[in-house]
Amino acid sequence: MSGASPETRRSRLVSGAIVTLLVIAVIAYRERVIEWFAGAHMEPTPTHTADAHGEAYYTCSMHPSVHQSTPGKCPLCGMDLTRVDGDPQRAGSVAISEARRNSIGVRTSEVVESKMLQNLRLVGRLAYDEAKLSDVTPKLRGWVVKLLVNSTGQRVQKGQTLFTLYSPELYNAQQDFLLALRTQTGAPGSSAALVQAARQRLRLLDLSDAQIEELAQHGQPFENVPFAARESGFVIEKDIVEGAAFEPGMRLYRIASLDKVWIEADVYEADLTRVRVGQKASVTLDYLPGRSYEARVAYVYPYLNLEARTGRVRLEMLNRKLELRPGMYANVQLEADLGTRLQVPVSAIVYTGPRRLVFVDTGDGRFRPQEVLIGAEAGGKYEVLSGLRAGDKVASSGVFLIAAEARIRADSAYWDSAESAEIGASPAEAR
Repeated sequence: MSGASPETRRSRLVSGAIVTLLVIAVIAYRERVIEWFAGAHMEPTPTHTADAHGEAYYTCSMHPSVHQSTPGKCPLCGMDLTRVDGDPQRAGSVAISEARRNSIGVRTSEVVESKMLQNLRLVGRLAYDEAKLSDVTPKLRGWVVKLLVNSTGQRVQKGQTLFTLYSPELYNAQQDFLLALRTQTGAPGSSAALVQAARQRLRLLDLSDAQIEELAQHGQPFENVPFAARESGFVIEKDIVEGAAFEPGMRLYRIASLDKVWIEADVYEADLTRVRVGQKASVTLDYLPGRSYEARVAYVYPYLNLEARTGRVRLEMLNRKLELRPGMYANVQLEADLGTRLQVPVSAIVYTGPRRLVFVDTGDGRFRPQEVLIGAEAGGKYEVLSGLRAGDKVASSGVFLIAAEARIRADSAYWDSAESAEIGASPAEAR
């Protein structure tokens, strides 16, 4: 400094003065903002009665741990102390003028009792209708001579020939039937039962009545016998090739009908009580944007996924145009009618640890905190189980500012957690 020129020293002194003025301005502005948010804009409660613990006290809006029996300044920040009215009937009550309500955006809503509809959005997966699955399983041993349906995904009709087979057992059964028919001509009384038994044996080996009549007219057993599909649908599994041998009970094909499909959707455990059989649902698919399908809940499975803690419901949907394909994901929306419920806007609820509070407009320019018990949520509203009545008016916007002022004016035990109250913590320690 001693070596600096007079101009340099003068410049440094001016800079220091400017910095000092800026610091003073910032501190003054901070004090003004703190006063505004702390409740300077709120009208003080005019009553000065003793609280539930004894006499009324004075506290700082920025430091609620400060408790004094006389008015004055906060020892921590220097703000004016605010008198706390400890009247249990008006604990936390806040007075706000009409002009101030408009400036800070405080709005009220009426508690109504009306019909409550809850939308459940689920994600499901399309699946085959298990009641429409059909397996092709022969009842005898043989070989595939000619494979006519030879690819997975191929569509088949009921009665269509899937393959032709040769089976020594079936060949012998045909011979027995023809022999019984020839015997019937010589001794009608005793051979009728024999013919009927031979015919029934061919039926049990999956020959149709038309094939049996054709055999009787032909008079000679068929070496290669056609095997027909019992149901219409699409081949979703094929476990046979031309020339292969098969055993009784072996599954050669699995055929699924797609005229109707299932949707299996997961439901959160808490929402299972709102899903019932016969309930309508709206289904959309990313594969077909802009299209909506109608489905119904057909079954609610009686178990949970232990890892995801979700239940499963099954919906059934017609698929006449075969646009819906098993394996696709589907968006399912269920509308649950909860009946008539007492409702309050979601924005009116204040969470204070284990409690849920609303601020009731008492009609004299005041808002009184009221503990409520809430239930289901739907359409931006909560169901009120207790604490309010239809027709009550509650603050639905600007609730944060009201809660901040009410916390200062109320007994801390009203706001702090139940654990703090149980262990006997003082109001200052709880804060």
